[in-house]
Amino acid sequence: MDSRSVTEKEAEPRRSWARVLGLPFVAVYRALSWVSRTFFVLRKPAPRWQTLLLGLLCMAACLALWYWVTLGRGEERILSPSALPSPKETFASFHSLWFDRALTRNVWATLRRVLLGFGLAVGIGVPIGVLCGCFARIQGFFAPLVVFGRNIPIAALIPLTFSLFGIGETQKVLFIFVACVAFIISDTAHAIGAIDDRYIDTAYTLGAKRRHIILKVLVPLAGPNIISSLRVLFGLAFGYIMLAELVKLGGESGGLGDIIWTSQRRGVREHILLVLLIIPLVAMAIDRLMFQAQKSLFPHKFGGLGLLRASLRGLAQLGEGIKSLVGLMHPLPEPAPKPAPAAPAPPPDEKKAGKEGA
Repeated sequence: MDSRSVTEKEAEPRRSWARVLGLPFVAVYRALSWVSRTFFVLRKPAPRWQTLLLGLLCMAACLALWYWVTLGRGEERILSPSALPSPKETFASFHSLWFDRALTRNVWATLRRVLLGFGLAVGIGVPIGVLCGCFARIQGFFAPLVVFGRNIPIAALIPLTFSLFGIGETQKVLFIFVACVAFIISDTAHAIGAIDDRYIDTAYTLGAKRRHIILKVLVPLAGPNIISSLRVLFGLAFGYIMLAELVKLGGESGGLGDIIWTSQRRGVREHILLVLLIIPLVAMAIDRLMFQAQKSLFPHKFGGLGLLRASLRGLAQLGEGIKSLVGLMHPLPEPAPKPAPAAPAPPPDEKKAGKEGA
């Protein structure tokens, strides 16, 4: 018998065992390769169900970590109850937060202040930002204020707003306005400036005037980016209001910020955690509403039905129709006809020649 065949027969069982022992490693390698090809492709959008599932997994992991560090009684916990209450203790105190601390009234007070202050900042900041994006000299004029407003610490504005506007509702609303308006101007100007010049050149070629180019070309094209920026800034404004609600005047509703500061002084950590959970939920609900409005305004970019856009167009056409109807009912008086110009006097030579002929 050939010695080579004997050697191969002896090595065959070893190869079989090597295959068996290597199967788990091969399976792990193939699984990791599949995960890499499926979940870590650069800039590839994920299916919606995967996004929701991963978000739920993240929330479950945070809740499990919270439960683990507060597991046990008293000194048995990793974190003491005075530092971090357990999930059970926190959610059990929701009844007292709702009824004893007037949760709904304080949520509405905070939301009203944020909406008024942020709405005022949008109403002033967006037009100024549009002008800054269109005209370099206007941008240069507002540049110092924008740089100052974007870089000053927000907490440093609180004493200033107290001295200027008092400690009532006006101070809280204008604090949000001052904190947000510089960012709105800057982001709006950047969105307008990012529009390609070829759109402006095309509009000029078609005979559009400067006013029409701003209102009907630049603003609609920059609108999606402007609203996206406003959605982000609204979330920041909701965080800023906590600073403005440090001081409460008389019997007014202190807001969610007042609940946090009062609970901190009283040592009610459960209410602090509940309010910290409620604030993102309220802000996220408003962000979803703004996103739906954004989709409806710009369906070509976000895939909405465009109902809000069609409604605004209908209102604009209705306004034009009313304006035309009013013009027909009350026509402007026709200007008086101008008198016919007098015949020009003949030159002196013609007058002299006429007399000689006579």
